[in-house]
Amino acid sequence: MITINIKSEADSIKGHGVLSAHDEQLQLVMSTLSDTFEFYDNTNKTCDITHFQTVNFTYLLRFFIYKRNGSTVAHVHFLPETVDKSLNLPWIARKVFYWYLIRFYRNADYLVTVNPYFIKAICRYGIDSKRVRYIPNFVSSENFYPIGASKGELRREFGLPEDRFTVLCAGQLQERKGVIDFVEAARRMPDAEFVWAGDFSFGVISSGYSIIKDLVGSHPSNVHFLGLVDHERMNSLYNLSDVMFLPSYDELFPMTILEAMSCHIPILLRDLPEYESVLFDFYLKGSDNDDFISQLERLMNDGAFREEASAMAERGAKFYSAERISEKWREFYLEVYNSRR
Repeated sequence: MITINIKSEADSIKGHGVLSAHDEQLQLVMSTLSDTFEFYDNTNKTCDITHFQTVNFTYLLRFFIYKRNGSTVAHVHFLPETVDKSLNLPWIARKVFYWYLIRFYRNADYLVTVNPYFIKAICRYGIDSKRVRYIPNFVSSENFYPIGASKGELRREFGLPEDRFTVLCAGQLQERKGVIDFVEAARRMPDAEFVWAGDFSFGVISSGYSIIKDLVGSHPSNVHFLGLVDHERMNSLYNLSDVMFLPSYDELFPMTILEAMSCHIPILLRDLPEYESVLFDFYLKGSDNDDFISQLERLMNDGAFREEASAMAERGAKFYSAERISEKWREFYLEVYNSRR
């Protein structure tokens, strides 16, 4: 058996996509690839492959041990330019962290990115593209799925109006996520409810913290900031909504999009080039709030269009099936193992 140690400390901070990505990937490979691989979660055991989901300093200190006994893989969940849009770090902390981040990536034998769009960006840091592989994120249909209960019943559980068109966004409270646009859309659509699930996962250093903090304290009555929602309740939250609306300005491949698609909920996103190679025709898109509101009003008033958009999301969920993604991991891990041999 080929041994693989998946290392992550993403659970030190709750409510972000890296944690969900780690949990889903670990569950997937352990349940589907155990015929070939023996997986370990955060052990100090040296294995044939050590796969880093996070870039903790303690991992880099032990890199020479991991590389001496096997191969190393680092998951690229962010780059300096994406961190810049998420966190307001002091200049010296930013400079040191970015130097460290690139050194971590350069030390790994292979890198995995969840979006092929970012391979060129990774290579701009002097990393050979031959060491970079694309494997998309994954969401299990056992964790996220359509619920038979009525939307009204589910909305009652969250204290939301039962009979109103409901727009959901799930994500951290950061300026790049489009929180301001989300609230402005709600002002212009008083006949709909707008629900945001997520918090300031990184506190005051989150981008746009002061502005968004004011929004959370003073907003239209049809906007509901739920804060951090337990992962176990998120399936119900997706199912009570009529559309998942994420007006983010910058993304890789959000787990929340996969989660909503798995629940067959229509997806409305900003028209970003990053989505083109991973989301194809599985979602609705817009360039600004005029576009978003036009799409939302059509979803609210046109049942046939809403069913069509739901079918688009369902096709996306089937495309990113467990069988397809687990086979990608099998091929990749075998490649990493055999390249060292």
